[in-house]
Amino acid sequence: MIRFLLVLVMLAGTAGAVVAYGDPDQIARASHKVTHIFRTQTATPAPAVQIPRGQRGEFALRAKINGVAAPMVIDTGATSVVLTWETAKAIGLPLEMLEYDVDLETAGGHTKAARLTLDRLSVGHLIEKSVPALVVQPGQMKINLLGMSFLDRLESWGVRADKLMLTGYPELQSSHRRSRTAID
Repeated sequence: MIRFLLVLVMLAGTAGAVVAYGDPDQIARASHKVTHIFRTQTATPAPAVQIPRGQRGEFALRAKINGVAAPMVIDTGATSVVLTWETAKAIGLPLEMLEYDVDLETAGGHTKAARLTLDRLSVGHLIEKSVPALVVQPGQMKINLLGMSFLDRLESWGVRADKLMLTGYPELQSSHRRSRTAID
């Protein structure tokens, strides 16, 4: 999206300079380039996911971490995605290589966690790669937290009428490759 806007600004600046000098051939070429860009690139709709509020007031969901389904709760107070040791083991993360050197305050009290990076984390059609996360020691938490290290990557998120709406960024695609393959 940023690249598209940058190209558009550069073309607009070029077109403005050409118009200022009044060369009809240059104006026609600039117009043709702008028209070509708009024809060959389209924005797909931004992927969005709605999560209803649970009976206890939480927003719970089923995410896929490296392709493995895992229950999670949205936690905007968590600076990172936080996984239970049990979930990390089920996903196949290299637990024997982790160093539990991060101090962490949870609802259950103080604990230690280990840093790692998730190859892929998806919530519905929202897919993020290389997501920073923490893993807590065995038995320290009961639920995985979808924290700000995932939420900050989205275009927007917010609560409206007891539903949490997560919205990703639209992608620019060439008109020659408009079809999307389904992931998940």
